Amino acid sequence: MKLHKQIASVLGIGYIKGGGTFASIVYCIIWFLLPAGYTGSYWQVTVTLLIILIGTWSASQVEKDWGKDSSKVVMDEVAGMAITLLYAPHTLMYLFIGLVLFRLFDIVKPLGIRRLEKLPGGVGVMADDILSGVYAFIVMRIVIICQAYYFN
Repeated sequence: MKLHKQIASVLGIGYIKGGGTFASIVYCIIWFLLPAGYTGSYWQVTVTLLIILIGTWSASQVEKDWGKDSSKVVMDEVAGMAITLLYAPHTLMYLFIGLVLFRLFDIVKPLGIRRLEKLPGGVGVMADDILSGVYAFIVMRIVIICQAYYFN
């Protein structure tokens, strides 16, 4: 069980006040430090899928001790950020835009995001952040296209 707590809390970040934001920022830092070739590669997609699968499994396991959708579980924020940054240009500007968009969708929870929290177990914990990541990804695509069209 200790392994699941470490995974779900992203090595203890979930124990900090504002852990979701910190976990998102940690993922952003790691993403930015990776070689630019990682962005848009099948490795990025594979890692994102692994984060989702492992996060769902761990969130289900810790629910027995921590309760439904504990704030200690922040692997869901990592999954949402990973989705948001899929195929994003490897720049600080897009990293910042992605972080702001994801956190906005994750906090406000518009367009059916909140309903996903009601799903059982780790699926419910992860699903709302996955959809927040998908929405942030879509808006990010629009920003990238507009930037390319209007500023190039």
